[in-house]
Amino acid sequence: MSELPKPYRRFGEQYAEIYQAYESLGETIAKVSCLEQKTRELIKLGMAAASKSESAVQSHTHRALEAGATAQEVEHAILLGITTLGFPTTMAALTWAKEAIEDHLED
Repeated sequence: MSELPKPYRRFGEQYAEIYQAYESLGETIAKVSCLEQKTRELIKLGMAAASKSESAVQSHTHRALEAGATAQEVEHAILLGITTLGFPTTMAALTWAKEAIEDHLED
């Protein structure tokens, strides 16, 4: 998997017990989910775009691609938000995702 964002890694180092509990919660939710991993990552990508988090958009772009999503699916998961999030927010998220797609293709 792609490298996790530096702040997230730092959090894990500083607060190992909380980090592990947080990771465990995510794993449990994924395990009981009726959604496939690719679908889950595309949904999380949309949520990251809505929260205007560059690192989360890039992280979930990498994760979606690793789960089998195409670049086009990643872009359209973000474009779906244009009428809800607004044009500027959507364009920012699309820019971050395209950067992550390029990085992913280089690896």
